[in-house]
Amino acid sequence: MTTALYSPERLTRVRDAVRAEGLDVLLLTPGADLRYVTGYDAKQLERLTCLTVPASGDPFLLVPALELKAAQVSPAADLGIEMVPWGETTDPFAIIAERLAASASPPRTIALADRMWALHVLQFAAAFPDAAQALASTILSPLRMRKTPAEVAALLEAGQAIDRVHARVPDWLRPGRTEREVGAQIAEAIIAEGHVTVDFTIVGSGPNAASPHHEVSDRVIKTGDVVVVDIGGTMPSGYCSDCTRVYALGTPPEEFTAYYDVLRRAQEEATVSVRPGVTAESVDAAARNVIADAGYGEWFIHRTGHGIGLESHEDPYIVEGNLIPLAPGMAFSIEPGIYPGPHGARIEDIVVCTDTGYQRLNNAPRDLVVV
Repeated sequence: MTTALYSPERLTRVRDAVRAEGLDVLLLTPGADLRYVTGYDAKQLERLTCLTVPASGDPFLLVPALELKAAQVSPAADLGIEMVPWGETTDPFAIIAERLAASASPPRTIALADRMWALHVLQFAAAFPDAAQALASTILSPLRMRKTPAEVAALLEAGQAIDRVHARVPDWLRPGRTEREVGAQIAEAIIAEGHVTVDFTIVGSGPNAASPHHEVSDRVIKTGDVVVVDIGGTMPSGYCSDCTRVYALGTPPEEFTAYYDVLRRAQEEATVSVRPGVTAESVDAAARNVIADAGYGEWFIHRTGHGIGLESHEDPYIVEGNLIPLAPGMAFSIEPGIYPGPHGARIEDIVVCTDTGYQRLNNAPRDLVVV
C-alpha cells in the first residue's frame, strides 16, 4: 500500500507541474502536501523541514538533524531524494537559497505550501527578497483531486472503518447519558476500528442537532431526541474518513420524519447525479433543488460537500459556483442537511467519481436508525 500511494512517479509529476506553471521552485513544509509528494508525515515544528522541488535540478529534503532518522524510515527514503540535515546553529533558509543559487539563477517565483506557518513564510520572503510568492495548491490541487486506484482503496478502507463505528453507535445512545459520554466511546471506537487519530466527533442531540459543527456538550440525551452523529479520523495510510448518520431515541416528532424523508431523497439524488463531466455545482443543485422544492431550502445552510483525501476537507468543493467538471478519481462528501431549530439532520457519504458514474465508500444504512 505504501509504495503504491507514494511512488517516485508522483514526485516526477509534481516537478513537471512546477515547470509547466512557469514557477522556479516549490517549497513544502510539513502537512498534507508534503506527505502527498513524499509519504513523509513530518512534525510541524519551529525547526524547518522543507522539501525543495526546483524546476531545474534535483529535489532535496531539508530536515533538522534530530528528525533525520524519522525521515529516513519514512516512504520518502524510497524516492531517491537527497536528505540534507541541518544543525541547531545553522540557518536552514540560507542552505536552501545557497543550493538553489548554485544550480541556477536565483528564483523569481516560489510556490509555498498553502498551510505553511507565517513564521516560515516571512523567513522565506527574507531569503528570497526578489521572488514573488505563489500558492503550492496551484500545482498540487489538480493532482491531489484525482485519486489513484491506491488512494481510492485507502479511502475505501477508511470508509469501511468508520461504517463499523456507526454500526456500534446504537449501543451507546441511551436516555440519561450525555453527548460527551457518547462521544468519548465513539472516539475510542474510531481508534479501535483502525484509525490512528480521531479528527472530529459530533454528537448533536435535540436542538444541538441543528448546529452542523456542534461537536459534544454535557446535554443529557432524552427519549424522543434526534441525534446527529458526524465522525471521522485518519488511517495509518494518512487518508481520512468522514460519515454522518442520524439516530432517534424512540419515536421522533412527525415534522422531523417529514423532512428526513426529503433529506434522504436529496442525498440520493445528488449521489446518482455524479458522473464524469458534470460540474461540482450541479451535484450541489441536485440536492438543493429537492430540499427547496419541498419547502425546506432556508434550512439547508451549507455546501453539499467537500473533497477528501489526506485532509478531511480539500478540493473539490461541491458548492454553487464551482464549475469544475468532475473527473474519475475525484473523491468528495455528499452531505445535505436540514436544520429547522428544534432538531436537525444530515446524511453524509464519501463518493468517488468513476469512469461511468460513482462509487459510494460508505455503506452504513442511510435510513433513520431508531434506538
